[in-house]
Amino acid sequence: MKRLIIILTLLCTITAFSQKVVMYDTLIIKLPTKSVVFKPFESILDEVVVTGLTRATILRENPVAIMGVSTKTIDKTIEPNIIDALVKNVPGLTALKTGPNISKPFIRGLGYNRVLTLFDGIRQEGQQWGDEHGLEVDAYQISKAEVIKGPASLMYGSDAIAGVVSLFPYLPKLGEGRVEGRFVSEYQNNNGLLGNGFRIGQRKNNWLWQISSSLRVAENYRNAIDGLVYNTSFREFNSGINLGYYSKKGQSLISGTIYHNLQAIPDGSRDSTSRKFTKQVFEGNFDDIKQRPIVKDEELNGYGMSPLIQQIDHYRIYNNNRYQFGKLLLNASLGVQQNLRKEFTHPTLPNQAGLSFKLNTLNYAASISWPCKERFDFSFGFNGMHQENINLDATDFPIPDFKLFDLGAFIYSKYAYQKLTISAGIRWDTRTLSGNDFYVGKNPANGFEKQYHFPDTIGAKLQFPALDMHFGGMSLSVGFTYAFSANLSLKANIARGYRSPSITELASNGLDPGAHIVYLGNRDFIPEFSLQQDLGISYQNTSIQFTGSVFNNQLSNYIYLTQTVDQQGNSIVDAQGNKTFQYQQSAARLYGLETDIYIHPASWHQFSISSMLALTYGINQKQAYMNKGNNGENLPFIPPLKWNGAIAKTFNTNNVWIPNIQLQAEWEYAAAQNKYLALFDTETATPAYTVFHLSAGTKLVLSKNNSLSIQLQVNNLFDLAYQNNLSRLKYFEYYSASPNTRSGIYNMGRNVSLKCILAF
Repeated sequence: MKRLIIILTLLCTITAFSQKVVMYDTLIIKLPTKSVVFKPFESILDEVVVTGLTRATILRENPVAIMGVSTKTIDKTIEPNIIDALVKNVPGLTALKTGPNISKPFIRGLGYNRVLTLFDGIRQEGQQWGDEHGLEVDAYQISKAEVIKGPASLMYGSDAIAGVVSLFPYLPKLGEGRVEGRFVSEYQNNNGLLGNGFRIGQRKNNWLWQISSSLRVAENYRNAIDGLVYNTSFREFNSGINLGYYSKKGQSLISGTIYHNLQAIPDGSRDSTSRKFTKQVFEGNFDDIKQRPIVKDEELNGYGMSPLIQQIDHYRIYNNNRYQFGKLLLNASLGVQQNLRKEFTHPTLPNQAGLSFKLNTLNYAASISWPCKERFDFSFGFNGMHQENINLDATDFPIPDFKLFDLGAFIYSKYAYQKLTISAGIRWDTRTLSGNDFYVGKNPANGFEKQYHFPDTIGAKLQFPALDMHFGGMSLSVGFTYAFSANLSLKANIARGYRSPSITELASNGLDPGAHIVYLGNRDFIPEFSLQQDLGISYQNTSIQFTGSVFNNQLSNYIYLTQTVDQQGNSIVDAQGNKTFQYQQSAARLYGLETDIYIHPASWHQFSISSMLALTYGINQKQAYMNKGNNGENLPFIPPLKWNGAIAKTFNTNNVWIPNIQLQAEWEYAAAQNKYLALFDTETATPAYTVFHLSAGTKLVLSKNNSLSIQLQVNNLFDLAYQNNLSRLKYFEYYSASPNTRSGIYNMGRNVSLKCILAF
């Protein structure tokens, strides 16, 4: 009987691959002579994470600030895109937005090429240097996500200096070998978003197969100030396939995805009196931005799109392998990606692309993990990529053609003794960037510019001299976790991160029409290095779970954008309102804190309160900006104090078909951001706001393996007119004053959504 009690106890406390693990200490087990009573509570500390490691590990043993988002949480969070869904559930993660469907992840105030995005362990490589360049992934296929907050250069090399957003697509479960799948359908009334996605697959014997596809279309979104916002619609199509072989030794999986997106980008031009949106119909000096015609109502309504759009295609084929040879665990991956981006910016020639890039990327990685002693794990490996970027038939050329070769090797170890776990690692990276002379001249066929190739360069100008640049850097990480008890643990980590300058920071010289920015690079830049300290604490009992952390990040050679001005200090603006920005480099510091608390009192059955808080400060330490505050000392794109929370209640129905109904009220509070980069009107102050959301959901149990989940949600319940300080549309304004005293474009208004998931 004692053995039975021990076995049952172990079974009830074993960890699982989910965001919250149920542990039982109220479970009553009746035996012939006595009963064993356990009491149930959920734990986030025993979650298993894999990002940033060579083998899966328990979250409580990982000294790095990392947070997972489960399938259940993603399914219940209705947002326009996957990054916005993660932002709602991960403190310290924010997004730079250009309308509903473009969200670039920022971690603790750092973004662009400082945040690395992974899709199924493979680097997501598009033209991520651009302000309006989003992620090329199928949100309906994402099963779970993990976010590393802080330098992750040790495992991934350059471009992970701020952290990692790791997205995991769904794969059929290992089970009875049945064909399984699901169909997702959603509608959002604000912009008429219609989304449908399906997947179907099977894991039987040693084989796995799965196919998936999705389609999302949306009209222009609306708010109480701007009405319908012209040119914010989109159409997105995805498809994918997975084939895998599984054995007792390991697994091999080959996968492919196709992404296609037609994305409208607003420019914010308006009529000065009525504040109605206007549209561009002429080119160059013939285009007076203040005399453009007003957009007609039929152009604002419906799913039709303006000819001035972006077309993004992303193709990916990759292979992941994981095999066990005795005590050795081998991980290896190889992937090929192609990203095609076209931006159509000419109203007089709608089929002529302003920008047209083709980016080919080869990704490769391999690592070996070896538990060489009882308490000691040792891992080593390498990863990197080879890239080639080519300008195609275009009229604007902000960056040159280039080739990139990247390679890094690392060693990582973990030692556990009683309550203490120590982790440490070191890595060296090298990167080569090369390119030929790039000539641009007038295209006699249409009057715009085109690329000229040597030796036929007569009459053309040298816009980009040849590139031959080499970068290298070392990354380090040392951390520990100490479990004071089963309820309380402490984490500390110090990491040195490395990042090579991106192509746009080094060599840009031209207009990115979608961003409405003329970029100017600097070839004298050297790599960025960060030294970040993290200190975290975790506590849990039967009624509460709490995690808190503080961080301090010192960056040397930090690269940032600042506006260029004329001799009178005025912004340099062309006829279409495009401003000129130039990259600069200096030291910088970012610091702050994050907390995440989940309360579920045992006496209040099926009731919970959750709360997330994040605060980040960013300081430019250039000598000329010391003590200048908003006039240069504050870094751009720093989010204000953010406080998200929710109150949820589950009502049990005792009905076989509908076992329960969940109700939830949420709030998002953003404090006023009065610490911003005001120099040359780069940024402006952002008032505080609080947005409320309501949702209700249930699951209809149709049979043993079939169910229908229904989620009804109202975002921005009171239709508040507000602007997020990381919304680029906030700065799409061409008048110093307006009749309604409002400037720029506002965020989305009230949005009623319905989402249904049929699982079979």
